[in-house]
Amino acid sequence: MFDIVRYFRWQDILDILVVAFVIYQLISIIRGTRSVQMVVGLGVLFVVYAMASLLDLSVLTWIMRTSLSSLFLIIIIVFQQDIRRALTQVGQSPFQKHADVVEKDLDEVIRSVFYLAKRRIGALIVIERENGLGEYVESGFILNAKLSKELLISIFMPVSPLHDGGVLISKGRIEHAGCILPLTQNPYINKRYGTRHRAAIGISEETDAVILVVSEETQEVSIVQYGSLTTINDEMSLKTNLRAIFLDKKKQNSFWQDWVGRK
Repeated sequence: MFDIVRYFRWQDILDILVVAFVIYQLISIIRGTRSVQMVVGLGVLFVVYAMASLLDLSVLTWIMRTSLSSLFLIIIIVFQQDIRRALTQVGQSPFQKHADVVEKDLDEVIRSVFYLAKRRIGALIVIERENGLGEYVESGFILNAKLSKELLISIFMPVSPLHDGGVLISKGRIEHAGCILPLTQNPYINKRYGTRHRAAIGISEETDAVILVVSEETQEVSIVQYGSLTTINDEMSLKTNLRAIFLDKKKQNSFWQDWVGRK
């Protein structure tokens, strides 16, 4: 044991830390998505292959070896959304400014979604963060209007021609409305969720946006991020969640920017 410690270099410690960090980031990216089940499935295939080789099962070993030879291509096809999201996150600067959202903006959004929920009016609100959403709003209508509770409510009223689509909020402004968003392909989503919820999960699987959904059937308000949907019971809970995502992280980011600037 002392021999191992003696030949242990500082590069080895760095190597272990980097690998551990990469594995942690990969787990964070796929957590809560259908990729978890796919990873488990691939793990089962590797176990079967190992057992077949150990027991000298020639036919099964040949079949598994032939199948796993295309593993790299299979991973790219199956995990294409997760790979794209991971590469996008890698390309972001750790000191990059978060979405320019202030507490007043969050209050306007919170009051509007609970107003709509009480009146059984459905809504889908996408709040942009660091990933640009340009490719997802081409189907919508440009508003570029000041964010306000009254405007949000009017957009989602049943008589509005824009009420069926999603609204994009960027830098404290309502940029687009009536946007058609991609639906999730996750087969494990609860069957009670309709198109609006599936669209919210779909856009959250491909970007880092925060999405708020109001169900016109159940009057539930949900927050969606990274493919995970959470039901919110009251305005205070939603405010706490949104503050943790936008305002608290912005403060941390400002601290590091100031610290780097002093160096």
